[in-house]
Amino acid sequence: YTFRFISIITLVVSLLLALTSTQLKELQEFNIELDKKKNILKCIGKDLSQMNADAIFKEYESNISNIILKLNGDIAANIASENLESVPNKSTGEVKYFLNNIEYLPAYKSSNPEAFIIPISGKGLWSTLFGYFALEMDLNTVIGITFYKHAETPGLGGEVEKKWFQNNFVGKKIFNQTGELVSIKVVKGKVNDLYSGEALKHGVDGISGATVTSRGVSDFLKRDLLRYNKYLKNNRTN
Repeated sequence: YTFRFISIITLVVSLLLALTSTQLKELQEFNIELDKKKNILKCIGKDLSQMNADAIFKEYESNISNIILKLNGDIAANIASENLESVPNKSTGEVKYFLNNIEYLPAYKSSNPEAFIIPISGKGLWSTLFGYFALEMDLNTVIGITFYKHAETPGLGGEVEKKWFQNNFVGKKIFNQTGELVSIKVVKGKVNDLYSGEALKHGVDGISGATVTSRGVSDFLKRDLLRYNKYLKNNRTN
């Protein structure tokens, strides 16, 4: 009797969970898409606090366009982003995109303000962090950075999603005076205490108690920017 009762309960619960998952799938996919669009808009400085979902989608559609790049920096024509297959590397958190076994680089352009945006991802301490990184159209000056998915420790590595941390990147430069892509380094401590002069343009304050997460952001940001380096160098104006 006990085993029969447990089996019936297990079957009923399984069916309910499967039914709930199926019914909520569309809503879950909608929320994932909404969150990504919100973060793309946030990384170019858009204030979305007073916008509902419809307004966010409208703002995105009127302002953001998707472009696909070849590895040599040229724009790939007639390729839709939804046709690309994303292939994550579980050990590094890097995501690459393919179509017919050919690698491409997805990116976005904003019309107001004018900006070039790339997806970024990589390992922190406990998780893979996913986000977006935006540059002014000189392809050197940072407009913003956001993270829309991670599982870092709240109050420590989780601070990557806070405004104080993300605002540190605004106005920084990814190229040095000789034209080398040096990216932005998250330092251990206060950047003003460690750097001076030109170097200040390429560093931001670290997160106290989150050395591994800070190092991870530095590493994967530079790695991802280097993948777009040919396009950036061919089109940058500063």
